[in-house]
Amino acid sequence: MSRRLDDLRELLADEDVRSISRRYFVSNGFDGTLTSVGVVVGSYLSGVPDGLTVFKIGVGAAIGLGTSGVWSVWEIERAEKRLEILRLERAMLTDLDDTEIQRRQHGARRINAVMSGLGPVLGVLLPLVPLLFEGSVVTLRTATLASVGVGVGLLFTFGAYLGDLSEQNWVVSGLRMGLAGVVVALLNLVLPG
Repeated sequence: MSRRLDDLRELLADEDVRSISRRYFVSNGFDGTLTSVGVVVGSYLSGVPDGLTVFKIGVGAAIGLGTSGVWSVWEIERAEKRLEILRLERAMLTDLDDTEIQRRQHGARRINAVMSGLGPVLGVLLPLVPLLFEGSVVTLRTATLASVGVGVGLLFTFGAYLGDLSEQNWVVSGLRMGLAGVVVALLNLVLPG
């Protein structure tokens, strides 16, 4: 167990692993949050009668996007890491099966896949939380508006984080990402369906 924790710490200290995981987490978290905003506004406009039903619909979206995130990245990274190994094997004229290089790549692939799946699950579920209070604390309309607000806030947080990370103006970066949530909500209002 101690060896596995040491391996995990070492992988998490690797900037390449962190960078790829960050990209998958934020990209898929962005997708999940926009999906959640679309589900919430679309459900309200379609006459879904209560927050719990909208929450359950959102959980279905979270399961789908989370599974997609894990599965797709697992397969993408399997192919990419295998290509890296093949190139190294050709350059070194040796077989790298069951080596430290291969084990590190496998560990990195696990971390990337988990972060890829975690992003959309959080992105979908966090904006849905206000809907759990519909009927007991707030109206469906208020819960819907609060959900959109949480979604826009989460998108702002993703943008602010990326802006800070890349030494850009975090407020501007946050506003650019948050704007996407407002756009999705407005598109649901004006487009038929």
